[in-house]
Amino acid sequence: MNKQILLVSRPVGEPSDDNFRLVETPIPEPGEGQVLVRNLWLSLDPYMRGRMSDQKSYAAPQPLGQVMIGGTASEVVDSRHPGFQPGDTVVGTFGWQQYALFDGSQRGVRRVDATRVPLSAYLGAVGMPGVTAWYGLVKLIDPKPGQTVVVSAASGAVGSVVGQVARLRGARAVGIAGGAEKCRHVVETLGFDACIDHRAHADTASLASALEAACPEGIDGDFENVGGRVLDAIMRCINPFGRIAVCGMIAGYNGEPIPLADPQRILTQQLRVQGFIVGEHLDVWPEALDELGSLVATGRLVRHESVAEGLENAPAAFFGLLQGRNLGKQLVKL
Repeated sequence: MNKQILLVSRPVGEPSDDNFRLVETPIPEPGEGQVLVRNLWLSLDPYMRGRMSDQKSYAAPQPLGQVMIGGTASEVVDSRHPGFQPGDTVVGTFGWQQYALFDGSQRGVRRVDATRVPLSAYLGAVGMPGVTAWYGLVKLIDPKPGQTVVVSAASGAVGSVVGQVARLRGARAVGIAGGAEKCRHVVETLGFDACIDHRAHADTASLASALEAACPEGIDGDFENVGGRVLDAIMRCINPFGRIAVCGMIAGYNGEPIPLADPQRILTQQLRVQGFIVGEHLDVWPEALDELGSLVATGRLVRHESVAEGLENAPAAFFGLLQGRNLGKQLVKL
């Protein structure tokens, strides 16, 4: 039988177990041109919270009564398509389930080499989160050697890559994370120049003062994952012609309003603020994946994974991700 987790209701505020249902269905058999995979790893990502809602956004809402959306790393177990053989490892978006069928000519499924790079890394640093980090940093912020880049949610799957790649390109990397343990990890393990614990600062002014101390020459680029008072504090310290790559707004994922305190700074500091969805920039994926894969394979990019065991524990791990309890990439081992 194939275990699946369905989205059965839309959350009001924070998601709960009531929004999901665990079911079992027969393992499907591939027809002509189809491929059956067994999902080995499931990726949990913040964007899933937005897809659970039915508000207008950049992508259609997750339909109710269907398998919850999610990236997977999988092994082919049966194939009736000449392009795939049993034993092949692939990455796709097969959702919160143990087995999945796909059309062998379907776009968005790629075969990967798990001998060079660990299979789970294709859902993190060498997958969508890594490409997100790479695009926002390299194509939008474009830091020059010696400049300072700040990244919020610095210990997460995206933020951890942003800071490391910034450092490799000669920039200073300053992280913002929640808790002393995460900040130690960001500096001591990931190699950032500094990290600020936003939980240690009660208001925007205090957080801005800490940023000023960590960034004595100001901030040239901001990779924004959080918004709210974190972004407000950064904008108090950003240099003229600073670049802000807006990747996420964690502060508002449960529907909270997140107004910008000082929008006039966009004008007075002549800032460039750019939101982006990495799936709209498929042309850069080969370049990004080539660089990221090489960095991981040679050990120059540090990865950390938080792993939950078993599909039935995916909802709890997802709630923990949204509450900031994970360190690095949050995965479920199926």
